[in-house]
Amino acid sequence: MPVITVTRFKADPADAEQVQARHAALVAAIRAAQSGLTEARLGRLNDETWVGVWRWDSAASLRAARQAVPGDAAATQAFALTREATVDDIDVLDEH
Repeated sequence: MPVITVTRFKADPADAEQVQARHAALVAAIRAAQSGLTEARLGRLNDETWVGVWRWDSAASLRAARQAVPGDAAATQAFALTREATVDDIDVLDEH
């Protein structure tokens, strides 16, 4: 069953370009190390509130990535710019 992960966080508006670049680097690093990340999107609600929406092919792929990523340089750099991060994992039950 697919899983969608929604991560909300705040970042300084002056860091907007770096947030985007580091998000792209994190996505590339995860895809190079793990399979299962089928979509990764980054959006902004306002000048300082961001939302990352990632789709995984399964909960097992998400778990494997989370075990591999915590010490990863790309993850450390990406999250260094953030504050007040929250993460929700959503099991996809139905799609049309």
